[in-house]
Amino acid sequence: MNDRSGRWGRGLRDKRSKFRKGMGIRRGAACLALLLLLTAVTGCGSTRVVFTTGLGENEVFRIEDAVCTLPEIMVYLSNTQNQYEAVYGPEVWEISHNGITLEENVKEMVLARIARVKTMYLLAESKGVELDSTEREMAAQAAEEYYGSLSGSDVQRLGADEDLILQMYEEYALANKVYQLILKDVNPEISDDEARTITVQQIMIRTYTLDGTGSRVAYTEELKDTAYKKAREIRELAVSEGQDFLELASRSSDDPVITCSFGKGEMDPAVEEAAFSLETGEVSQVVESEDGFYIIKCINTFDREQTDANKLEIVEERRREVFGQEYDAFVEGLSRSMNEKLWQQVGIFRNEKVGNAEFFQMYEKYFS
Repeated sequence: MNDRSGRWGRGLRDKRSKFRKGMGIRRGAACLALLLLLTAVTGCGSTRVVFTTGLGENEVFRIEDAVCTLPEIMVYLSNTQNQYEAVYGPEVWEISHNGITLEENVKEMVLARIARVKTMYLLAESKGVELDSTEREMAAQAAEEYYGSLSGSDVQRLGADEDLILQMYEEYALANKVYQLILKDVNPEISDDEARTITVQQIMIRTYTLDGTGSRVAYTEELKDTAYKKAREIRELAVSEGQDFLELASRSSDDPVITCSFGKGEMDPAVEEAAFSLETGEVSQVVESEDGFYIIKCINTFDREQTDANKLEIVEERRREVFGQEYDAFVEGLSRSMNEKLWQQVGIFRNEKVGNAEFFQMYEKYFS
């Protein structure tokens, strides 16, 4: 007996395209929760990008009047370097793929992260969002402790002083604060029914073929009628004659996936409606979709663990959508400039660890 399990690919939620423009600002929503692990969403308006214009010798990029200096880049980069080496060792920097080194990839990631922070800082300013006295004190404490972890040689290599570290923590905190403000009205309550995942077994009799180029060619009405009659006969064997559904599927289904789990909004609407109306052990009528005719048997109407996981995913999707709308509208038309010559000189500190404390861990310590 062949139980070929999987998830139906057709109709799955869109995984949110990632956009990159100019100097690496991702045009979309960013999940700014402490480590600013932002997830880009769709949306890509026009921007005005100006390269190497009006920048000081120590300025890597500018977004409107928000400037990122070389020491800021080096703080982020050294922190990321330490994280990679803690897991993979210093030899990790020898890795490359398709001619792009890991160091180059990490540099771009750091650039994108700082650019997002600067953009969010500007967004906070535009909304009149400020840190309160408690938050400013937490930023000051984080800056003092992080800066205190640096040796004299660390300070020299980074080129940063405590005032700059404080500014970085304050901007980071403001970015997180405006993110939370925008999301404050997002309803985190998701019903079990909305997030429910069910498991079914399916038999599919397709109503198309493929031509020599791999393109789909729909059946004629005559062939489609034949496929429908075949589907009805198979259902009759399962329901009236009590033949094993999985065995019938293994012999008769044109889809290699027999057992699958899914939630609402992840498949053909007609198939979804039929599947979610079934009780455990119940077999559907023949259901028509654009791919063919389906017979569905419900195996499990409710998966508690997966349903709870789906709730978290749905809430995060709502947040991305809400934030993405506002972020994209704000980013639209922002001017940006990049000091490419200075950027090309940036690199990791080979065989040298900077600092005893991690920049983002210190943020979490005081702001979580």
